[in-house]
Amino acid sequence: MKTKNLKVNQLSAGAFRNYLSYLEALDKKDVEAYGKFLSDDVEMWFNNQHFGSGKEIILKGLAEYWQSFASIEHDLTNIYGSDKNYVLEALNYYKRHDGKDATVKAVAFTDLNQNGKVESVRLYMDMTPVFK
Repeated sequence: MKTKNLKVNQLSAGAFRNYLSYLEALDKKDVEAYGKFLSDDVEMWFNNQHFGSGKEIILKGLAEYWQSFASIEHDLTNIYGSDKNYVLEALNYYKRHDGKDATVKAVAFTDLNQNGKVESVRLYMDMTPVFK
């Protein structure tokens, strides 16, 4: 994960450290580590498509989805919002299975519940460069 291009960060130091751990689990494609951040009733959307509801369903779907590319690395550019509701703007660097690199500009809206677990994630990005 890269943070040197982070211009705006409106999270507290503690929330930022937690979010970096969350993103690190994504970059490692570590389903078990990622699942520790999710509420049992989490919802996830990719663009206009409902990816799933419920921790088990989402983790199963992500385990399958993450097999469609070799690796991912987040390059954070801006984080707006509060410690409970925030938006990340980032460049995501993918390595495809054919060895080619693909960069995707992405935005992720994240909401946490009262226990600090992710209850909603809405991702907006064009994955065409990764899958063409």
